[in-house]
Amino acid sequence: MHVLLPDGKQLDLPEHATGADVAAAIGPGLAKAALGLRVDGRLSDLQTPVPAGASVQVLTGRDPDVIGLMRHTLAHVLAQAVREHLVAEGHGAQSVRLGIGPVIEHGFYYDFDLPRNLTPEDLPAIEERMRAIIAADLELRRSEVPRSQALARYVELGDPYKVELIEDLPADVTISFYEQGGEAGFTDLCRGPHVPRTGVLPPHFRLTSLAGAYWRGDERRPMLQRVYGVAFREAEALEKHLWQLEEAKRRDHRKLGAELDIFVLDEDIGPGLPLWLPRGTVIVEELERLAHEVERRAGYQHVRSPHVTKEQLFIKSGHLPYYEQSMFPAMVIDDQRYFIKPMNCPFHHKIYAARPRSYRDLPVRLAEYGTCYRYEDHGALMGLMRVRSMQMNDAHIYCSEAQFEAEFLGVIELYLEYFRLFGIDDYVMRFSKHAPEGLGKKYVDEPELWLRTETMVRNALESGGVTFVEAEDEAAFYGPKIDVQVTSAIGREFTLATNQVDFAIPARFDLTYVDEDGQRKTPLCLHRAPLSTHERMIGFLIEHYAGDFPLWLAPEQVRVVPIADRHVPYAEQVAARLGAAGLRAEVDAGNDRMNAKVRAAELKKVPYIAIVGDKESEAATVSFRSRKEPQRQGVHLDAFAAHLAAHARARAGAVTPLG
Repeated sequence: MHVLLPDGKQLDLPEHATGADVAAAIGPGLAKAALGLRVDGRLSDLQTPVPAGASVQVLTGRDPDVIGLMRHTLAHVLAQAVREHLVAEGHGAQSVRLGIGPVIEHGFYYDFDLPRNLTPEDLPAIEERMRAIIAADLELRRSEVPRSQALARYVELGDPYKVELIEDLPADVTISFYEQGGEAGFTDLCRGPHVPRTGVLPPHFRLTSLAGAYWRGDERRPMLQRVYGVAFREAEALEKHLWQLEEAKRRDHRKLGAELDIFVLDEDIGPGLPLWLPRGTVIVEELERLAHEVERRAGYQHVRSPHVTKEQLFIKSGHLPYYEQSMFPAMVIDDQRYFIKPMNCPFHHKIYAARPRSYRDLPVRLAEYGTCYRYEDHGALMGLMRVRSMQMNDAHIYCSEAQFEAEFLGVIELYLEYFRLFGIDDYVMRFSKHAPEGLGKKYVDEPELWLRTETMVRNALESGGVTFVEAEDEAAFYGPKIDVQVTSAIGREFTLATNQVDFAIPARFDLTYVDEDGQRKTPLCLHRAPLSTHERMIGFLIEHYAGDFPLWLAPEQVRVVPIADRHVPYAEQVAARLGAAGLRAEVDAGNDRMNAKVRAAELKKVPYIAIVGDKESEAATVSFRSRKEPQRQGVHLDAFAAHLAAHARARAGAVTPLG
């Protein structure tokens, strides 16, 4: 057999040669330094046979890709360390049953069914055992095992998880095991890839947390214990990541959402169905007000649609075959199936079709802030970031092909306008395309239209000078799209906005317009959501601002604190004056001392605290402390109200100090 090297040269090898054989055939120095391979673009290891004719690249410790192999092997080291940790306590080795241990972004995890619950206090001891396993420089050996033998092994061990994994593998898949440290060490069912020995693993790793995880993400299955770890090639990268984790805890929107009285999730209502508290509702309404203003300027019309519809609407749109698993189950009423809506677009198509359209009407831009419902897996739910009830910042643009580029770039400019307002500068425009092998299954079976519309999107982006990356096999089922991937202040990446081209569904609804030549034509449709859902956007903004919202978006903009009870009437006058100026102000008339009241306002991250006493009451002034500008004393009330109102109206990210 032969393989192809990166320089195009052919390397002859014996049949069934492994990655180690490839490195040895190139030279003894590389054989010693080799840690893995990239085979036809995919990570592989030195223990695995290389397919004949493959393109291969030998990886050493200098190659960034090697960290993926290292993280996978660290997951196995973690599993071995957990087993040794519990055996040392007197538990039987067979009582430690293993789930899965994959590589994830920045690290790895492993799921366990254990004889007792691990606690955070266990992690340092487990980590110490991991370092001992690494120091022992155990060799990893790969072996291929017949399916019957692999099943018998785990049946004997009483491990239902590995039995299920093996039974679910296709009949033609090779079943492999990786052993580290010989028969007395650790062996796990695994397809790889791994580094050749534990001694090459980086010391820059840390076990970070414990969590519960349903087996295979199914809430009807057993709850396992998951141990998370992170690992990097350099100490500086680990330190930066650990700092980000601490910052993530401080900024976590679930924690801040509770502390700042923004939203709650209640078990009586159900997972993924947030309740907006009064302070959170203020933020929702401010975002909606912003979007209404921007969209009216851009020529959008606002519409409303019901929360439920007959099944036939989603049959006509084509959503059911692709999305039914993500929809709440149907309700049967009068022998007719109804669904609660997971998206607004079919309703908007019906609104477009409600009256005849001419080319003079185009583009038609329909926007709605309708609530949609999707049945996300329980394990995927995460605060406001992934929910089952969502208020979509949704709109659909119906346009001619000649209008497409201007409308598409107009949506991109909407993204950028919002990003400038919120100070979002770390984002990537991802051009998501189809994969030909998915036609008729994952995607509408229109190969020529796919290529044509993808070319239109690419040309529009290049014409508009928009920087983008291309992603294969990530399109919507009805057309290509732009997903805007935003990285938050704590390193989390979210799809925060989308701009989707629909070349298929308008024809299913017989949507037409009469062109200049009197012919009926089908419009293109753009699906866009530049502010995502209110849930995800607000969750992102809580973390983006660490709960310290700009003045215009803050749920409570001013807390008025009277120094003594006799100052409460004037404090109420101050709040009324600020309210008349369009500001949100509250009076703390409680029994606490002034300093305690100030501290309470600071904990709620109220931007301005207006303190009033005898001097202020007599002179119609306020003294204020602020999270936004230096504190001042004796500021005339009217000047203070005008100062804040001007900045709130301008939706300024920063406040110019009062002159």
